[in-house]
Amino acid sequence: MNLHKRETYYNQLSRWLGKGLAIVLTGQRRVGKSCILKQLKEEKEENAANNVIYIDFEDVDFHHVRDYLQLTEYIDGLICDDKHNYILIDEIQEVQEFERTVRNFIKYENTDVVITGSNARMLSSDLSTMLAGRYVEIHIQSLSYAEFLQFNGLDDSDQSLMRYLTLGGLPQLCHLGIGNDEIVEDYLKNIYNTILLKDIISREKIRNIPFLTNLCHFISDNIGKLISATSISNYMKTQRADVSSNVVISYLSYFCNAFVIDKVSRYDIHGKRLFEINDKYYFGDIGIRNMLSRGTRQNDIEKVIENAVYLHLKRLQYNVYVGQLRSSEIDFVAQKADRTVYVQCSYLIASPETYEREFGNLKMIKDNHPKIVVSLNPMLEEANENGIRHIHLRRFLKLGEL
Repeated sequence: MNLHKRETYYNQLSRWLGKGLAIVLTGQRRVGKSCILKQLKEEKEENAANNVIYIDFEDVDFHHVRDYLQLTEYIDGLICDDKHNYILIDEIQEVQEFERTVRNFIKYENTDVVITGSNARMLSSDLSTMLAGRYVEIHIQSLSYAEFLQFNGLDDSDQSLMRYLTLGGLPQLCHLGIGNDEIVEDYLKNIYNTILLKDIISREKIRNIPFLTNLCHFISDNIGKLISATSISNYMKTQRADVSSNVVISYLSYFCNAFVIDKVSRYDIHGKRLFEINDKYYFGDIGIRNMLSRGTRQNDIEKVIENAVYLHLKRLQYNVYVGQLRSSEIDFVAQKADRTVYVQCSYLIASPETYEREFGNLKMIKDNHPKIVVSLNPMLEEANENGIRHIHLRRFLKLGEL
């Protein structure tokens, strides 16, 4: 099977090689971490001066390696002192205390260590404790809209955009054929069930599985809405499920750790501070969200647009928050370095009321940071309305910078 190269991530990875740091590729299962690792393997194997040690913990050949001592011993037997060693390990969270092995090998001058993992808590907490300042994380997302077009051989069109907003961006879809909705839905269900079983139920020793699954369905139906643990707990009681707020918080964190959903905090634009209650949640892949919601895009298109915009802002490496300006809300406040961008999302801006809601809220922000409205207005590519950019979603999702 030919592997499509994801240039942005591959270039990020390449820039960190040879710096004496462990490189950690994180992300939800099946977003393409393994493919990026295999591409690195193939490239480095072309040079006889390199020694590539590749370990895939989803391969039965490595099921006997379950702790750091076994892993270290295995790698030690393959190290070449007279070559540059590339230690590439896929799904390393399967190994107990794996961070000890990583720490052991990154101290060698002629060695690079690149690992992948699908659990944020294990990777961040364990590595930050053992390897403080000695690793870099590259978060891999599902395909961008531009990548979706490239992988599936599509032209940029309204029809292609709707396929993306319906099916999402898991790379394997290009091999399944995005024209067969039944096969795609079965694939998305299988991926979700695998994440649920391996990364959440088994790892966190979950007993209340019905509540776990109901919670994710609830989040899929309420993306873009302010949610608190208390409100979820109260709702579940109406469904005859008595679950405390603390349990809700824990279960939500499990989904976040598996990269199924992201929690987005509220930001007080006037006071320049974060609120500690009422967050929003967005899915790491739109296709999985749509599969869970079981609805049609006609009925929830604004939610999907908002999720797509959020993912693109993250892809551009912004820290993203929900903006609060007194009693008004700004969909997203995106920040990185000294740059801030305000973004509003809408399906169609076809009435004075909608115009005032989307553009009026941005006009109330009394600073000079860029302000953008993203919509699906027909015949629109980009316009400037009193200093506020109005951009069609198709164009916005292909921007390399805002």
